[in-house]
Amino acid sequence: MSGTPFPTGTILGYPRIGRRRELKKAVEAFWAGRITADELEATAAELRAATRERLASLGLGRDDSSIPESFSFYDQVLDAAVAVGAVPARLRRLQADDGSVDLAGYFTIARGEGADAPFEMTKWFDSNYHYLVPEIAPDTDFRLASDRLVRQVREAADAGFRTRPVVVGPVTFLLLSKAADGAPEGFRPFDRLADLVPVYAELIAALRAAGAEWVQLDEPGLVSENVEVPRAEVLEAARSTYASLGAVAGRPQIFVAAPYASLGDALPVLLDSPVEAVGLDLVRGEVPAGVSTDKVLVGGVIDGHNIWRGDLEAAWAKLEALRAVSPRVAVSTSTSLQHVPHDVEDESKLSARLTSWLAFADQKVRQVVTLATALERGADAVRAELDAATAALEDRRTAAGVRDGAVRDRAAALTDADFARTEYGIRLAAQETALDLPPLPTTTIGSFPQTSDIRRQRARLVRGEISEQEYVDAMRAEIARVVELQESIGLDVIVHGEPERNDMVQYFAEHLDGFAVTENGWVQSYGSRCTRPSILWGDVSRPAPITVEWSAYTQSLTPKPVKGMLTGPVTILAWSFVRDDQPLRDTANQVALALRDEIADIEAAGIGIIQVDEPALRELLPLKLADQPDYLDWSVGSFKLATAGAADATQIHTHLCYSEFGVVIDAINALDADVTSIEAARSRMDVVADIESSGFGRGIGPGVYDIHSPRVPSVEEVGELLDIAIGAIPQRQIWVNPDCGLKTRGYDETVASLTNILEATRAARESLAVSV
Repeated sequence: MSGTPFPTGTILGYPRIGRRRELKKAVEAFWAGRITADELEATAAELRAATRERLASLGLGRDDSSIPESFSFYDQVLDAAVAVGAVPARLRRLQADDGSVDLAGYFTIARGEGADAPFEMTKWFDSNYHYLVPEIAPDTDFRLASDRLVRQVREAADAGFRTRPVVVGPVTFLLLSKAADGAPEGFRPFDRLADLVPVYAELIAALRAAGAEWVQLDEPGLVSENVEVPRAEVLEAARSTYASLGAVAGRPQIFVAAPYASLGDALPVLLDSPVEAVGLDLVRGEVPAGVSTDKVLVGGVIDGHNIWRGDLEAAWAKLEALRAVSPRVAVSTSTSLQHVPHDVEDESKLSARLTSWLAFADQKVRQVVTLATALERGADAVRAELDAATAALEDRRTAAGVRDGAVRDRAAALTDADFARTEYGIRLAAQETALDLPPLPTTTIGSFPQTSDIRRQRARLVRGEISEQEYVDAMRAEIARVVELQESIGLDVIVHGEPERNDMVQYFAEHLDGFAVTENGWVQSYGSRCTRPSILWGDVSRPAPITVEWSAYTQSLTPKPVKGMLTGPVTILAWSFVRDDQPLRDTANQVALALRDEIADIEAAGIGIIQVDEPALRELLPLKLADQPDYLDWSVGSFKLATAGAADATQIHTHLCYSEFGVVIDAINALDADVTSIEAARSRMDVVADIESSGFGRGIGPGVYDIHSPRVPSVEEVGELLDIAIGAIPQRQIWVNPDCGLKTRGYDETVASLTNILEATRAARESLAVSV
């Protein structure tokens, strides 16, 4: 198919939250009723316009399709579901007669409202982004139900831009979906592919009619082996899907992007299809060998997943090698840039030396433009830029703090004994004597709502308006209030609420050597939730205790057991931008040793329960099966290294959220934590089947309160979830807790929800007593 050539340089997507989180603020204002839907739409249009202008100023073309149209109000998978009419029967009232969903309905699907539970949420491949899981039934009425993306393409054209619309591809969409409630046993959303593809055909034809020369269909599902559908079926689905879409009359040219790993055996399938361009992740994958094509191969050589300036000479070498596969080569980022912050030039407090090693989204766009120039004019045309990147890389290798001899000597001296605790039965007996907890013990995951007053006090401390002691006094007052609240509700194990912590990773990064933190390095985690990943740039050590004083103060306020709260080594790595100059195993063990020291000091302060959160354990699981054993070995090992020094009577908890428990059940078991709490409420305890079948024998707390929704679960709803858990898991193992921390919730809904949880738990205890 002839048409506009593919741009020599492009990106797969760009941050959509706004340089100062304008979208987050506008969306939350809409939720709160402070602005109208029209006002939210206007803010979104302004952000899209600013993004196009910014990308053009950085060197991407206004009229060559190099600028992606990749905006979303909440989530790209939800956008695809709404576009193709994939709204389950339980939420069908949100659809108009033509199948469309307005903004209020869109956000109800995302967050829930009243009796309407939202879509389940889970991690997007091996990133820290969360997507919403579509619910597909045998009778889901697929149809083109939204023209939003078409309107955005026209909006861009009216402003003088020919952009490239981005959509989650149909194969990936169904691979990421789940069967809707009530679907027949054995039904798979993937079985509906033949019904879905014609809707995509209609969509891409509409995009071409709106002026799109190219459309980008994201198919990361083709690189992942972590799917339940057999690989042969996935490959056949790719073949048939793109044969059908390639045959659409009057369509735009199709660019299939496949980020996060190598396409492997899916690459020949796409090369044999009618699509015009294929994107390869050459950061996680290699230049393919043994194939040749005349299609455009888009080499993703600029890392969209991390913030290092990187080796442009090595990237250029990959592009030259790719030219041996196809005469038509373009350069791009390996993934969408939604995973990195906007602009390193917004950071005034990072050292100039560290800044010179970094590349945020805008700097990565410039790197793409540099390499595109090299493709067009040769490497000599950009020799200065290539040499500058090489010099920065060498400076980073030799800078003080990148390698610390004492840290490395300690890690090198580790033995197998440093990774093992006493057997669980002995520990359990010691903990039951020390803690004396009731059946179905209740607790929370750790954080309580971060009120505006807490954030105000933290900001005043940063600005120097209050002293360190005044800040400590304010946080202690908040802790005392939270302890009193938990005691009045009736919780069995008390937490201090973490008011002093800005973020569960950043707080530790600020107290560990080898880390730096940003001012404006925001990235989207899900919906309006944004985080600022810390930068792990050097060898890690703990210069002083971090949490001990807060936990000890809390224990002084209550006779009930207090749970100390730490973030685990894998999660600290997953939710930071981590150095890429050594194996992750080595970095994880350094963090684990720092946490091991912290646990010893918490124990010495009289705290008998310590939670080491690992919500990201599943998140970093490699997408290729062959790479998984090594990852699980070092990730589990780092957790055990952090916790294995604890006494038998010290109860070690861990927490995992939005992870497919069954996929890593053996690894979770190998963590050897005494109690594991997990997300389960939004999926209505789907996870207990995996727990039951695995024979998991230690404490388990399947969540009964979905904290990612503003809904308050009723006593009856919590009771039903508890009944499911009690019916599948031995009662002596079960703990009762929310899905995750309560930081993002308000106090009214938190108190109401916890009160209902305690009432349901008391009823369950009474029922168990009667049955005994």
